[in-house]
Amino acid sequence: MLNKKIDINADVGEGLDNETAIMPYLSSCNISCGAHAGNEVAIAKTMALAVKNKVKIGAHPSYPDKKNFGRKPMALSHKELLDSLLRQLTFFKRLLKIHKVHLHHIKPHGALYNLAAIDRGVAQVVIELMKNQSKSVKLYVPYGSVIADLALIEGVDIVYEAFADRNYNSDLTLVPRREIKAIITDPKEVLNHCLSIFENESVKCLDGSTATIKASTFCVHGDNENVLTILKYLTTNLAKKGIEIL
Repeated sequence: MLNKKIDINADVGEGLDNETAIMPYLSSCNISCGAHAGNEVAIAKTMALAVKNKVKIGAHPSYPDKKNFGRKPMALSHKELLDSLLRQLTFFKRLLKIHKVHLHHIKPHGALYNLAAIDRGVAQVVIELMKNQSKSVKLYVPYGSVIADLALIEGVDIVYEAFADRNYNSDLTLVPRREIKAIITDPKEVLNHCLSIFENESVKCLDGSTATIKASTFCVHGDNENVLTILKYLTTNLAKKGIEIL
């Protein structure tokens, strides 16, 4: 493995109010755009923390559904979905301008992220959203997904993302949260999970099989009960292995 640089990200600005604690251990973050969680005050506060800690800022747009935290698909036409996402990004970039920082990336949230990974129509909507942004803005996507393949065809700059604290099925979909072993809470297991993906491009799936996967950015969920312990352990032990977090 030649690349010894890794990015650690987390979804923030979602009302958990733990950003002050976890931001120093991140190198990029995905801030809610207000559609599934958060409000202008919380989002602006989170942006300020990211700037203070020199963390790259990404937008985390979603289905406009605070009731279900953006975790359920909505019956929107592709035009309605695109219009909503464009409004979210317009709002988000207005706040970014106040802090005089640029948008680094976009990462869809929840059901939008999961559907874009398998549904070409939804994936195309996200690609159209990207075409309305600066070419320097990257798109965080799962390896081997429909949206990743489409982005490559359309010339959208992508970053492969994996989930540090989530188990995978053999088709590289995430084990549903309702299942007992969906979330990894032990810091050592999280580290080994990340190292296998980052160094060996392989992940051990919940059924015992292994699957090929690539990633250079790893998400640790802010609502993981051990998020702070995990982040501290990851940053310490990745550094010991000569892997730079940036």
